Amino acid sequence: MTGQPLTTRPPDTYGKKLREKYIESFANQSDLMDKLAQQLLTLELAIPGLYATVLKLIRGNEATVPVNNVPSEWLIPKDNSVLYLTFALWIVALGLTLAALMPREWKVNPTIMERDPKSTTGELGIKDFFAQSARYKRNLLVVAALLFFLGITLAALTVS
Repeated sequence: MTGQPLTTRPPDTYGKKLREKYIESFANQSDLMDKLAQQLLTLELAIPGLYATVLKLIRGNEATVPVNNVPSEWLIPKDNSVLYLTFALWIVALGLTLAALMPREWKVNPTIMERDPKSTTGELGIKDFFAQSARYKRNLLVVAALLFFLGITLAALTVS
């Protein structure tokens, strides 16, 4: 040692701000998935409603099935199977989107940042929680969006 003090400098405000924004964006990923789910939910409610309205306008009384004395072959007509599949896909997509929006309980240990890979308790660390919850919502919303798009594609095939 030379006996001279070490020179230091204050923390870089630019780097500090970037780290802060990174941490915020990481923690807000789940909120972004919620916003995406809300937008997707709006579309999933609007498009089938509009489609059913247009279908009724185009086909008139043929777009509905009479309730009284319905023969069994009217319940699932062979020529409307694509139409039924379309609405089934939309309903499943809607269910997945709602599942992504529903609160889910996560087992989190707030005293640790990341869980030990060798741990058998199943508890998540704080960082794990943010990543896992965003990943869970993302997976549900990707499948919901794909099913909804497939439903839209099938709806285009039913127009006659």
